[in-house]
Amino acid sequence: MNNTKNGSYNLTHKRTTPPVVCIVGNSGSGKTTFIERLIPELKRRGLKIGTLKHDVHGFEMDKPGKDSWRHKQAGASTTIISSAKKIGIVMDVNHDHKPDELLPLFSDMDIILAEGYKRTDRPKLEVFRAEITKEPLSKEDKSLLAIVSDTTVDLDVPRFSIKDIKGVTVFLLDYFNLSPATSTDQRNISSIG
Repeated sequence: MNNTKNGSYNLTHKRTTPPVVCIVGNSGSGKTTFIERLIPELKRRGLKIGTLKHDVHGFEMDKPGKDSWRHKQAGASTTIISSAKKIGIVMDVNHDHKPDELLPLFSDMDIILAEGYKRTDRPKLEVFRAEITKEPLSKEDKSLLAIVSDTTVDLDVPRFSIKDIKGVTVFLLDYFNLSPATSTDQRNISSIG
């Protein structure tokens, strides 16, 4: 702690490993749409949200012909594009990274929503739609926190309606003990006496 001129202390609370919750479900179940609705509600609560999308098929982030794409195509192992508002990175890797290996990229976040990673032991919310599949992917998974579905599911975890974004938000805030006061922002604590 650092003593400041006015007698208060500046306590920097830096979470080095933000909680990660994996949003899982079969293709077409609505995972991306659910995350798109969950992010603004968590943000409205004053939290910084990071997202991580798992793609087992590979992807191209940059558009062909753009300078950063040309750098990568020419053989650069890592290409970073930077502007006043965002940074993008494309990097060669030697394996499919688990969320834990990517945490250093999210150290200033309050929570990370990972779409996919159904085989990890990280806490999971499953978006389940009976018209897509007969039973949840995570029915035997001990990491399953809750089901997000409009179908009754016989599992020993809470179930939230797909439209109950506020309910899921409160559940995550409680489960991970999150609030703006525990976020990565600096907090000032007045000295006693």
